Amino acid sequence: MGAWVSFLAVFVLILVALGGSQNTGLQTVFGVVVPYLAVLTFFVGIIYRVVAWAKSPVPFRIPTTGGQQKSLPWIKWSCLDNPSTKEGAFARMALEILTFRSLFRNTRLELRDGPKLDYASSKWLWLAALAFHYTFLVIFLRHFRFFLEPVPGLIDLLQRLDGFFEVGVPGLYLTDAIIMLALLYLLLRRFAIPQIRYISLAADYFPLFLILGLVLSGILMRYFIKVDIRGVKQLAMGLVSFHPVVPEGIGSIFYVHLFLLSVLIAYFPFSKLMHAPGVFLSPTRNLPNDSRMVRHVNPWNYPVKVHSYEAYENDFREKMIEAGLPVEKE
Repeated sequence: MGAWVSFLAVFVLILVALGGSQNTGLQTVFGVVVPYLAVLTFFVGIIYRVVAWAKSPVPFRIPTTGGQQKSLPWIKWSCLDNPSTKEGAFARMALEILTFRSLFRNTRLELRDGPKLDYASSKWLWLAALAFHYTFLVIFLRHFRFFLEPVPGLIDLLQRLDGFFEVGVPGLYLTDAIIMLALLYLLLRRFAIPQIRYISLAADYFPLFLILGLVLSGILMRYFIKVDIRGVKQLAMGLVSFHPVVPEGIGSIFYVHLFLLSVLIAYFPFSKLMHAPGVFLSPTRNLPNDSRMVRHVNPWNYPVKVHSYEAYENDFREKMIEAGLPVEKE
């Protein structure tokens, strides 16, 4: 049900963009107003979520661990899976962000004939997730050629490396093929595995369909439906310089692409996609596990009146002796 709702929602968004782009008067709305509102929503939402997370109290060390904690010198210590120093926590975070290390080490539980519980690898999920994120990053950086003049040499080099194979005219970008395969795998995985399908909600399907629509519209623009590239760059340069101009004849498919991108940008702070900045503020990842070396006292503990054992024995010493209980003082 959630998959169909998400698919129909994205389909309606495409129809809205197609219909609006046919009206010359609405092209300014879809080309200027909507992107500005999306970017404003993005930054306000990000700031709100990050500030809310930063205010959350974390009085104790609560990092998740996957190895032996540092203790006695003769016991082997897992410095990355159970870091006890800030440097170790930084290295762990770097591996998590750059290589998705926890996902690489992830396993799935399967019920096999017998019945028998068995653990299996989830390396295909790790590979698809890694491929998707890095190709998305490369595509994002490639698009800077529309916003900068002159185009930096690094962006130009990245573009040439991406089209290294020079297949077809215009040349095929390797990232276009990889991101499509990765998205299809992540989507089909939710349909094919019953356990994943059971727990999947509309909030899980909607980003996948939205990004898939964004990628497909971009591929259509580059390889099948021609648009006015000069007009696109003129519009992009106008947006970043806050002097927007909407050229005529860019093409409806461009406004579909831009509208889906705007929806994704505005939706980002309020979705599960916020795991991207959230990982930096996760106390289960960014804290060293030094509980055996440092005593962490809850700063919100209010002072309470305590009754020490010495005072307890002074109050009940005679009764304790009569009952035959040992006392420290006769």
